[in-house]
Amino acid sequence: MSALAGKIFTVTSLQERLDRNPGEREGLVLANGIFDLLHVGHVRYLEGAKQAGKILLVALNSDPSARKLKGSGRPLLPLEERLELVAALQCVDWVTFFEEDTVESLLRRIRPAVHAKGTDYTVESVPERAVAQALGIHTAIVGDPKGHATTDLIRKIRLLGAPDPEGSVRG
Repeated sequence: MSALAGKIFTVTSLQERLDRNPGEREGLVLANGIFDLLHVGHVRYLEGAKQAGKILLVALNSDPSARKLKGSGRPLLPLEERLELVAALQCVDWVTFFEEDTVESLLRRIRPAVHAKGTDYTVESVPERAVAQALGIHTAIVGDPKGHATTDLIRKIRLLGAPDPEGSVRG
């Protein structure tokens, strides 16, 4: 993971870096999510977010935040592994994490140029829209139409492991 370590930041260290180098905020795009089972929808969302600017920062929900939003049993992978997986993606420049339910606090601290959300949102329905607007942060809807979801993949995997009516395990 040594090559990826330079891409993973705490919010505090990232804020300090941006305060020292405010020019890096120009073209900085913030995307966020849980990313506990990477799929093509995630890749398309992050590729679209990268195209909205110059530097892509991806903020992951912490494990407690993910559990609060998605329920027990989630995330599937611990934060450290999710950070490493997302950092390994070529389109991702920086990765961090947050504890809250939304990235409102992160928007205030980091002040990116763009806040990218997936196509399951509209600009008007983004939970952090008012904060972004007040800070002059552009909201961009990116990625392909929402046709992929981790919850659906988990359901399919569970069905594959379920015994069939004759008692044998599918697979």
